[in-house]
Amino acid sequence: MQVEIWSDFACPFCYMGKRRFEQALAEFAHRDQVEVVYRSFELDRHAPKSVPHDVYDMLSSRYGMSRQEAIAMNEKMRQQAAVEGLDFQFDSLVLTNTFDAHRLRLFAETQGKGAAVSELLFRAYFTESTNISDHSILADIAAAVGIDREEALSVLASDQFAQSVRTEEENSSRMGIRGVPYYVINGKHAISGAQASGVYLNAMQQLWDAEQPKQVAAPANDEACLDGTCVIPSKS
Repeated sequence: MQVEIWSDFACPFCYMGKRRFEQALAEFAHRDQVEVVYRSFELDRHAPKSVPHDVYDMLSSRYGMSRQEAIAMNEKMRQQAAVEGLDFQFDSLVLTNTFDAHRLRLFAETQGKGAAVSELLFRAYFTESTNISDHSILADIAAAVGIDREEALSVLASDQFAQSVRTEEENSSRMGIRGVPYYVINGKHAISGAQASGVYLNAMQQLWDAEQPKQVAAPANDEACLDGTCVIPSKS
């Protein structure tokens, strides 16, 4: 079973959804046979690397709410995140562009470290209040999971994995994905948003059950015709 997850490292619901999905996966009896694949999605492709205002002013401008309303909204989100064991620090959060963070994640996947880097990128953005477009910070994250820091810097200084990020984003557009997190299980079942862990668990279980081969019990006497079904007599 494959679960594809489109997300952005600047998306708070993506981080909460990640925790809830991980809980569901831990409870799924066939978790060892599940491949989790992260996909790139930028909430704002044109976001600058350096932003002169904070997240509250950004929300006020983007959604037409007052600064106090933005603060209250994020406080509710912070409380929701705490339930999942996450520590969101909105007051000191550093708004930035996430394109290079997605490139780093793709590079890390070539070394089997994609999931570990994704976790650290979310933490760096929402808890540690660091600029995840800064190549030095990104290289530190790579080094923290065992990737050569200088190699990571070299990748970031180039355009490697840039087209891969764009391809994943173009695929999301073709699929009609307009918001994240967005989960696709076995290319068939889609789940949008940071749902309760039970939603993910039930979806995986239902698809797993539906795709298992049907068990057909053979009649006790293989020469008999029972229940309208005849079997070929065995050769003696």
